[in-house]
Amino acid sequence: MILVDNILLSPFKGLAWICREIQKAADQECVNERDQLSDQLSKAYVLLETGQLTEAEFAKLECQILDRLDALKDMGQDEASEPEVR
Repeated sequence: MILVDNILLSPFKGLAWICREIQKAADQECVNERDQLSDQLSKAYVLLETGQLTEAEFAKLECQILDRLDALKDMGQDEASEPEVR
């Protein structure tokens, strides 16, 4: 009986594995994007300090980068929070 159950459930197990792999890839992509945005922000600070970027340009760039970081953070929190089951 266990063999029959394993045979019948194998397509579902395979689908679950594919879903987990897709989730891992998406999570890694978010981590990579956060790292890239942090690097961009660091470079913007350097450009501001060296005078290659004006205050207005820096403020605009910083706002864009921080907004995107906040969006990524919110997206991660939404995925992490699961509804309570009662």
